[in-house]
Amino acid sequence: MACPFASALHISNLSFPTLKGSFLSNHPKTSPVAFNGVRDLRRLPVFKKSDTPIQARFLQMGFHETCSPRQISAKSTNAGSGSTSTVSQTVFGILHLVISLGIIVATDKFLKMAFVAAAIKFPSALFGMFCIFTILMVLDSTIPAAATTLTNFFQPALLFIQRWLPLFYVPSLVVLPLSIRDIPPTSGLKICFIMVVGWLASLCVAGFTAIAVRNMVKVEMIDAEPMAKPSPFVPTEVWSWSGVFLFSFATALLYPTALGTTARTCLPFLLSSTVLGYMVGSGLPSGLKKVFHPIICCALSADLAALAFGYLSQSGLDPVLGSNYLTKVSSNPGAGDVLMGFLGSVILSFAFSMFKQRKLVKRHAAEIFTSVIVSTLFSLYSTALIGRLVGLEPTLTVSILPRCITVALALSIVSLFEGKTIYYVLCT
Repeated sequence: MACPFASALHISNLSFPTLKGSFLSNHPKTSPVAFNGVRDLRRLPVFKKSDTPIQARFLQMGFHETCSPRQISAKSTNAGSGSTSTVSQTVFGILHLVISLGIIVATDKFLKMAFVAAAIKFPSALFGMFCIFTILMVLDSTIPAAATTLTNFFQPALLFIQRWLPLFYVPSLVVLPLSIRDIPPTSGLKICFIMVVGWLASLCVAGFTAIAVRNMVKVEMIDAEPMAKPSPFVPTEVWSWSGVFLFSFATALLYPTALGTTARTCLPFLLSSTVLGYMVGSGLPSGLKKVFHPIICCALSADLAALAFGYLSQSGLDPVLGSNYLTKVSSNPGAGDVLMGFLGSVILSFAFSMFKQRKLVKRHAAEIFTSVIVSTLFSLYSTALIGRLVGLEPTLTVSILPRCITVALALSIVSLFEGKTIYYVLCT
């Protein structure tokens, strides 16, 4: 950007060259008054007029010398506005996440209460998932912009759920050391046999069914729609959760009922230990992840924290895991209750995932629905049949029926059949 002062000099140089030349050559320069009161009339040296135009000499001083105050002011203004804009975007992003996630969680809680009040045993979250998917499909057919806007509004909540998804399955695995004691060794061997044989059989049934239907309908294969991925964990998050763990662990040791009950007091350090285990497990090399899966790291981290607390407080492991981690009491929740409280929201979020892949689902609907229905029915009935043939206890058989169904939905199905969810987690 040209300096205005330089432009003015350029006009002056073009308009009055003669006047400027005579002024520079003839104007006398006198010295100040001397100490004796006599003015020194000696002429000061007359500077020789340069052949370089004033504009050129002026511009040779450089932009930083001529317009530096204005440039500094502009930079300061831009920096201030940039930092303010960043803070505003961060605050808006947090509010957007809280509102969108809060709506999904509130919808799940409302559906649960409505189904309990109506004595309906069907999984409420599954009903909500189909309702949301239907609404999105209707909007996409009538007002596509509304469907896109609605999906974009819930995008922060969906990324949050996707980022922390393994954590919501961990609580039942964390309390596994307490539950495995109730299973006889012979029953454990029978369960392993059912899981291995049943998994291979169900996999073959699903694969052959999908291939057979695809050959019948002869649908051309297309790539899936790209899905947004959550951001990876950064060291700042690890250090922050580490600080929360250390502070809350020390507080729980010194003041066991600082938050009213031991479960609430133990909640922060048990939750932070679970989160830290997931972060560490997610950052492991791919080779180690085959052995130390992030979910396994979550469970080990929480169990080690509970073991350390039980040892230092001399209370033992059983009270920490059995009474403080997973209480199943809404008025006195533990860390496991907080995490498992998102399972219904996970199922609701599946509606948005299906909607984003609606083109792929519609194109391959015959293969998808046929193979899913056939393999699910085969898995349920074959598990029940093999369990009866090998003499497995009915409670354990019912608990492992939905072994080929996603955990978020399978836990609801186990409860529907009045089985024990802890046995399902153990078997899967």
